Amino acid sequence: MAFVQNEKIFSKKWFKAYSLITLGTFAVALGYGFFITPYKIVPGGIYGLAIVLHYLLDLPVGIIALCFNIPLTIIGIKILGPRFGVKTVVAFVLTAIFVDTLSLFFGKDPLQLGDDILLSCVFGGLVIGFGVGLIFKAKATSGGSDVISMIVSKYTKLPIGQSIIIVDSTIVISGLIAFGDWRIPLYSWITIFVLSKVVDVVLQGISYDKTLFIISDKYEEIRSKILNDLHRGGTIIAGKGMFNGAEKQIIFTVVNRRELAMLESYIHEIDPNAFLTVINANEIIGQGFKSLNDKLE
Repeated sequence: MAFVQNEKIFSKKWFKAYSLITLGTFAVALGYGFFITPYKIVPGGIYGLAIVLHYLLDLPVGIIALCFNIPLTIIGIKILGPRFGVKTVVAFVLTAIFVDTLSLFFGKDPLQLGDDILLSCVFGGLVIGFGVGLIFKAKATSGGSDVISMIVSKYTKLPIGQSIIIVDSTIVISGLIAFGDWRIPLYSWITIFVLSKVVDVVLQGISYDKTLFIISDKYEEIRSKILNDLHRGGTIIAGKGMFNGAEKQIIFTVVNRRELAMLESYIHEIDPNAFLTVINANEIIGQGFKSLNDKLE
């Protein structure tokens, strides 16, 4: 049975979770109502399909999405188990309400961007990505095509990531078929790209930290520099060279961009032949950085 997290009702965590869901769903609705729906952009998901049907059937986008989400959630629970909690249901219901309410109060094209569709793609992706990130932080999901992707993955044995790409791409292509405009899938994929990047930023933050692997005969001097001047820790890993089988000491450490520049300059002075691997660190959790407790709180 899948694990579903639930907070004690009216607890601090409960209020925080549902505040994030409310703010997140409102941001998602704002993105669709102001930037995406008016310009026939189809960024995958249930709302992408709802936008297509909105223009074909002249029905409210939120109502269409809700009509898909409710049965999909029921089917998902029967096939996949109870991995869709109350918070997910609240999230997609609120999103539908906010989408149609904003459309009712502000009209079908509030910003009137005209032909500047690229601007609406980028800002739509930013706003929706921010909202989806907040929903994910509340340990909820927006439902929708994710359920279809999970079911496809279950019966085809495809990785869930590939299933999501297939399902969302099919929905994007449906926009091309419905509207007959080859630019629509191109604009839609831009929105999907921006949206996914913003979700990552909301969940993980913007990290300027770098992961370093350093191989050098002067590892003791480099170790001293890291400990005493940069006030960072690390790990020394015993290794062996592939070419000549020589014993090597590998320093593993994490520094920020400023410290990286200082360390590279120092290593260049004492051992120009040192071997460095520099990796962007999306998220660092542990002593000296963000604690796991802070992240979960």
